[in-house]
Amino acid sequence: MGTQEQPCYTLIQGPTDTEQPSEMQLKQDLENGDIPVKTAALKKVIQLILNGERLPGILMTVIRFVMPLEDHTIKKLLLVFWEIVPKTTSDGKLLQQMILVCDAYRKDLSHPNEFIRGSTLRFLCKLKEPELLEPLMPTIRTCLEHRHSYVRRNAVLAIFTIYKNFDFLIPDAPELISNFLEGEQDMSCKRNAFMMLIHADQERALNYLSTCIDQVNSFGDILQLVIVELIYKVCHANPGERARFIRCIYNLLNSSSPAVRYEAAGTLVTLSSAPTAIKAAANCYIELIVKESDNNVKLIVLDRLVALKDTPQQEKILQDLAMDVLRILATPDLEVRKKTLNLALELVTMRSVNEMVEVLKKEVGKTHNTVEHEDTGKYRQLLVRTLHTISIKFPEVAANVIPILMDFLSDNNELAATDVLVFVREAIQRFEGLRPQIIERLLSALPTICSVTVHCHTLWILGEYASTTGEILGVVSSMRGSLGDLPIVEDEMRKAAGEAGEEEGGAEKSAQQHQQQQKVTADGTYATQSAFSATTSKSKADDRPPLRKYLLEGNFYLGAVIANTLVKLAFRYNSLEGNPSKQNAFSAEVMLIISSIVHLGKSGLPQKSMTEDDYDRMMLCLQVVSERTPSLASVFTEQCRSALSHMLLAKTEEEEAQRRDRKSAKVIEHVDDHIAFSHLTKGSDPSSADDMFDLSMSMAVSGGKKEGVDLSTSKLSKVTQLTGFSDPVYAEAYVHINQYDIVLDVLIVNQTTDTLQNCTLELATLGDLKLVEKPQPVVLAPHDFCNIKANVKVASTENGFIFGNIVYDVKGSTSDRNVVILNDIHVDIMDYIVPATCTDLEFRQMWTEFEWENKVTVNTQMTELKAYLDYLCKSTNMKCLTPEKALSGTGDYMAANLYAHSIFGEDALANLSIEKPLDNPEAPVTGHIRIRAKSQGMAISLGDRVNKVQKATIKSVGA
Repeated sequence: MGTQEQPCYTLIQGPTDTEQPSEMQLKQDLENGDIPVKTAALKKVIQLILNGERLPGILMTVIRFVMPLEDHTIKKLLLVFWEIVPKTTSDGKLLQQMILVCDAYRKDLSHPNEFIRGSTLRFLCKLKEPELLEPLMPTIRTCLEHRHSYVRRNAVLAIFTIYKNFDFLIPDAPELISNFLEGEQDMSCKRNAFMMLIHADQERALNYLSTCIDQVNSFGDILQLVIVELIYKVCHANPGERARFIRCIYNLLNSSSPAVRYEAAGTLVTLSSAPTAIKAAANCYIELIVKESDNNVKLIVLDRLVALKDTPQQEKILQDLAMDVLRILATPDLEVRKKTLNLALELVTMRSVNEMVEVLKKEVGKTHNTVEHEDTGKYRQLLVRTLHTISIKFPEVAANVIPILMDFLSDNNELAATDVLVFVREAIQRFEGLRPQIIERLLSALPTICSVTVHCHTLWILGEYASTTGEILGVVSSMRGSLGDLPIVEDEMRKAAGEAGEEEGGAEKSAQQHQQQQKVTADGTYATQSAFSATTSKSKADDRPPLRKYLLEGNFYLGAVIANTLVKLAFRYNSLEGNPSKQNAFSAEVMLIISSIVHLGKSGLPQKSMTEDDYDRMMLCLQVVSERTPSLASVFTEQCRSALSHMLLAKTEEEEAQRRDRKSAKVIEHVDDHIAFSHLTKGSDPSSADDMFDLSMSMAVSGGKKEGVDLSTSKLSKVTQLTGFSDPVYAEAYVHINQYDIVLDVLIVNQTTDTLQNCTLELATLGDLKLVEKPQPVVLAPHDFCNIKANVKVASTENGFIFGNIVYDVKGSTSDRNVVILNDIHVDIMDYIVPATCTDLEFRQMWTEFEWENKVTVNTQMTELKAYLDYLCKSTNMKCLTPEKALSGTGDYMAANLYAHSIFGEDALANLSIEKPLDNPEAPVTGHIRIRAKSQGMAISLGDRVNKVQKATIKSVGA
């Protein structure tokens, strides 16, 4: 928002390795040189004065030989020179020579060139001597009437600064600027004048605004921003003025400037809680997000829109705009779409749910017709999850959502198809009326599925919920069709033998055709044929059914899923069919399919052999079908579904608990409540506290005042000693870690009686760190000290080391350079990773994709499983993804998944598997931690961190 323009003091960095010119040489250049020589000499003078050199004889030389020049570069440099040159004597009186300078100022303020006038006015804002400014006041007043807006704009700024610092020089400044404002047409001049009135005489500013409140929309954006700021201040200081200016804020919502609309919407929300005001501000935010091209701006405005729903009254208003919020989905950025869908989920109601589902269905259709890239698949996954949540929240729309989502089962994006099946699994469990429709859709989609994982999920759902004889027979028939002719091994052998015979016969036939082929064209010329274009016999395309193809590739976990599904269908068919012959026939067909898969696994035909786990599972299923005992029937037909029901219930309870926590976390405070900054008041004198009641309560709760300094909140905890106390040069570094860089503030102390010249801090890095710039050499007097800062860029999440030395020369010594080796500075990975959360499916997907694994053995003296897990999460900044209910209770083992995310976008996964004997409660926890990451450095660094914190537990127990 518009604020007062502060003076910009000029800082000039000059080279330190060049020879410094003498004062006599500079005087000669300033007196006798041409324009380029005088310019270079004046620059050197400015650099010397800025470096602390005193040049008392140079002032008159500049006044006599440089100031009369009309060169614009010289005049610009002179403004810098007059800013930094000492203007007073040692007793504080103004130098006599400055009278001549003041006359030069007055001439420049009357100069015909508007740039020189404006620059001089700008320079006057930096003067702090009223004796110099007083003779110039009439000339400054006349500059308000100059023809050029650049001069008028800076004249207003000069008057504002002078009035603020020395109001006795121009006591009528508010009245003068008010009259100037009424007749001014340039927006930048009006903006500066209005800014001055806001800070100098707010009543005049309000009166001016009242006279032109209907023309505010025609003003420029810089002036409109200042008007919004004024209205905000006035209405907060005097709430009675809201009715006077609220209409102006409404008008500014239609400004042509996005910045003005954004500020006006924020101001309107703070000034009024009326439904019309909230709705207008929300509509303004939505329009800004839709029309603005910068994704960062979209995210900022979207955060403001999300913040509006924190108040229950405003949330109800925003619910009417839920469909307008969905317009933001036209943005291609994935992060914007993700936040938009989350906001829409919280705003959807019974009135808007049907319309929202139709819009989301159209968005789903758009993802099918676009060029496939990474964000398209992720956006499709977001849409599936959003429709899933809406269907569970509003069951009446589930019937409309299921058909559109079923099309994703044949999608090449396995993540989206898996999310669809997660939704289908929950929907078929919760909504019994939709089960026939879902079963029918799954059976029709089964032949088009092109992923083994999706096939596994689909078969599990069909086996669990096919409840009628027709559905059961349809599932088995579909599975038989996807497996091909049985037995599989014999069928494959026949096909292999038949293809070999066909190839031999085809070779002979093609040879005969080749001999009989016509080699002469229609016009009587000979034709030529390349050997590369000649027809060759090709093997027949692999047209195997999908399930058989997966099994021949070695995916026998799918075989275990098929066997498990067939057992459930067999038990359910037997309970529905009373004819024993039909029961036996169905069971025999089931056993034929399972035994055929087992035979294939042991035949050697598949690309990969069958694992023992899959073999045991399928043999168990064969035994269960042959025995068909009631207890086993209960396990397969009832307890599996009961376990799913418990899992969904626990998930719902966890989401409700999180929702309640978010609502309870919103503490409503009064605007005049006292704010206590405990970190700033820690260790201070209790008598200096503002609120003695809060202090007494704090001391009563904490048990009294703690003695000593809390190093965790002090910079001392981040200080690293680099050299020893007996070294000639002592050094220590304060390591300040920002988001993407490290700032080393190194204190260097000369502990000798010699002057150290060219004292240089030389640094090098190990790991993914990069030194931005080399620190400059310094000169240290005896027992002197200095601070040197160095910046180190960080590119990825891994441990790093900064090492180096201090090199210096001793003044007057002819020996070689002296070197002091520094201790290493260790950059910890914990400064870059933060706890994060993800779904179980995403965790498993990343676990499969990440190629770097680091296995760490648990080595601790801790005896409690849960206590070790909590300590590990706290020490490594990782979040436990395993639900609390799964970790509660007592047992002799524990398994948990941990997840963290780095500021560079990298993910870190960990699987904790620990145990302890029940018969020995004092035995320490044993086990291992498997860490996986996309980069080797992150996996190794996180493993080193785990080993380090484990050693800390051993030391603490030993102590």
